[in-house]
Amino acid sequence: MNSSYLIAATFAMAGVTFITRAIPALIPKKLLDTPWLHRLNESLPLSVMVLLILTSLSYQNLSVSTGLNSAEVQLLLAQIGALLLVLIIYHISRQLLISMVVGIAAINGLLWMLTNVLG
Repeated sequence: MNSSYLIAATFAMAGVTFITRAIPALIPKKLLDTPWLHRLNESLPLSVMVLLILTSLSYQNLSVSTGLNSAEVQLLLAQIGALLLVLIIYHISRQLLISMVVGIAAINGLLWMLTNVLG
């Protein structure tokens, strides 16, 4: 990568960020008060968090034909357990930061428990 590519990529990212931040200020207030936009605003944080977590699950390397590695299975089980705990905590508290902290603690705690206590 040369420096002109990096500069162009940086300006492109800055432009996209600016546009997404400026759009709510440019859209008329009447359009922003629609019920479907309010429902989208309420459900979007949880949806984005679920999509991010689901795409990061480590099930891609699991294959029955090549044999299941116990470390990979333990990682997948810990990730699924942490995901369920995050969803429950977010549903109860509606606090994204608390849910993220619980998720990080849960994945580490479950991995430790699966490798040291059960395995």
